Amino acid sequence: MERYFNKEQISLAGRTFSQAEKMAGRYFRIGPAEWKERRYDVKTLAFLEKHEVRDGAFAQLCKYQFRKKSGGTDGDLHFYRICLQDDRILDAVERAHSFIRLSPLLLYIAAHELVHVIRFDRGEGNFDAPEEEKSDEEEKVHRITRNLLKPATDSDLNLVLDCFSNLYRIGDLVH
Repeated sequence: MERYFNKEQISLAGRTFSQAEKMAGRYFRIGPAEWKERRYDVKTLAFLEKHEVRDGAFAQLCKYQFRKKSGGTDGDLHFYRICLQDDRILDAVERAHSFIRLSPLLLYIAAHELVHVIRFDRGEGNFDAPEEEKSDEEEKVHRITRNLLKPATDSDLNLVLDCFSNLYRIGDLVH
């Protein structure tokens, strides 16, 4: 059964992505102008297309490309969509019996997905990598995410980092 974020949870997700973007900006030294060049959006389960829904992950990163009518590839545009899997996230919080809180889990997910976006945009990771290389990318992103979140670490966030580091795949890459 699909479960969706309520209004308060959607608002919380927006705030945590804003916080994660600021933290990622400091970590990667990205200013506000450079953030505007990074094209991404965030959708919750209620607004996802069928191919954006993924079992076994808290979020999925999709890449969309558009060709300009002038031909060639110089004018191609792309953007990333971070697809939150509300039901998986809510289930994890519920199953943790109040040990894991939604806010720190969403912060980890947001930071993790934004690290992917930055790495792919900078050419430091390959969105289209073969499956065997994607697990290496996930490990790198997990390590960076932990370091990025260190300044915000508290007992709730530490529980998320400890409990979910290897039990769930935070995101899958699809285009």
